[in-house]
Amino acid sequence: MSFLILIIGFILLIKGADIFVEGSSSIAKKFNVPPMIIGLTIVAMGTSAPEAAVSISSSLAGQNDMSIANVVGSNFFNILVVLGVSAIIAKLPVEENTIKKDTPFLIFISALLLVLGFNLNLSRLDGVIFLILFAVFLINMIKSNLNSRSNETSSGETAIAIEVSEEKEAVSLPKTLVLCLVGIVGIVFGGDLVVDSATSIATAFGMSANLVGLTIVAMGTSLPEFVTSVIAVKKGETEIAIGNVIGSNIFNILLVLGLAALIHPMTISFIALIDTMFMTAITVLLYIFMKKNNSLNRVHGIIFLVIYIAYMVYTIVR
Repeated sequence: MSFLILIIGFILLIKGADIFVEGSSSIAKKFNVPPMIIGLTIVAMGTSAPEAAVSISSSLAGQNDMSIANVVGSNFFNILVVLGVSAIIAKLPVEENTIKKDTPFLIFISALLLVLGFNLNLSRLDGVIFLILFAVFLINMIKSNLNSRSNETSSGETAIAIEVSEEKEAVSLPKTLVLCLVGIVGIVFGGDLVVDSATSIATAFGMSANLVGLTIVAMGTSLPEFVTSVIAVKKGETEIAIGNVIGSNIFNILLVLGLAALIHPMTISFIALIDTMFMTAITVLLYIFMKKNNSLNRVHGIIFLVIYIAYMVYTIVR
């Protein structure tokens, strides 16, 4: 029965992601919002909803290992697998703001999580700090959007590189919003089905809560990012794919862990601290690849996948 639920979850994820990318791209076209901003905010928050649900529920239940492992595992899955597979499918050009602002900010908050976690605890004060930084992030996104629209108006150029058919352009705003909502529901509900069924299958084999959180649950809650980004790349929406991952990782650390720590102070195991170090290191590696080439290519994608497989082997063996 668990395997049947798993398949149903995958179907909902794929269809929901497809609908959501269509809706978010349409919104970007209608309001002259750059796809990168859509990816960093709406798409990222929508696809990160499963992480939020799992981590907050785990925090309420006092299962700190699951909360931390889910966020950390999801973040390096997003970089190594989601961007890795996306880069193998097609070359991913990276915008200047992503290299200069968004990725350095992700490195900063990843390092901050590591520093705050050195005492093997995340307090309510730490949660408040994360939530304040999240508010700053959102404000900067709004300012960036306003500046972009202002520049478009003054230069008379279109900053959005989305190919939309006339039929799709004619879709009304209410219908577009309904599409986005339906897509989010499919993504979140499908993700929940996948996580629940996969966790049941995994625990039947005697896996620990920390290992389940870092692998099965992290992979399951990251499936929305994976499916959304891959579909976006196939549709030529590379900005949404990259923005989705960067935005989701920022969302996971600042809002998901911020709320979880605020609800219930969290103890961090030494193993979880090692995983956080790894997450920070591969975020720095992502920045180096972006900085050097202004893009992610197939070689980078293969390197990411090899690193992920190696770390998963280490995680299971330890």
